[in-house]
Amino acid sequence: MTDHPGNTRHGSNQTPATVWTGRATNRFQWLLAAVGVACMALGVELAVDSAWTSGFAPLLMSVIGCLAAGLLILFGTLAFVHVAVTVDGDALEVRCGHIGLPRRRILLAHVVGADFAPQVTPRQWGGWGYRWRPEKGTAVVVRRGEALVLALGDGRRFTVTVDDAEAAVRFIRDRLHLAPAAEKPTTP
Repeated sequence: MTDHPGNTRHGSNQTPATVWTGRATNRFQWLLAAVGVACMALGVELAVDSAWTSGFAPLLMSVIGCLAAGLLILFGTLAFVHVAVTVDGDALEVRCGHIGLPRRRILLAHVVGADFAPQVTPRQWGGWGYRWRPEKGTAVVVRRGEALVLALGDGRRFTVTVDDAEAAVRFIRDRLHLAPAAEKPTTP
């Protein structure tokens, strides 16, 4: 559910929202998680029903390799199946995956600007997941599409792909009393 601060009507007794929540999901990641489960199943199958005549060491290495690869793929993809973003009066919090890790909390006091990016792709950031690029900053990219871009007081930038990112930008700008990007005065 997304709460939008500007949705109250004139004369209405509704108060503006105090929390904005958004989410983005990548269903393709479930396919990659299935590959991880298949690797683990292969490892279990090798361990249980093996007729290897070449020795115990090659069998053990194959079983451990399949299980390790399966676990890495499974948990690496499940961590970035979806992202949940919450903005309240104090901070922006980003939680990834089903257990909420990795997690990032940015105090709004450290934010100097919020912008909307209409098209962010995993290719721009080097893939899905929690990314860092020296020239761009840090990002949480779970799918292609719109994103929220924060300019932080220390000069760094933080980008997160989330549905209805434009509403998140408006919400943050309202909280910080920032002018919209088109109305910012330019200095000569």
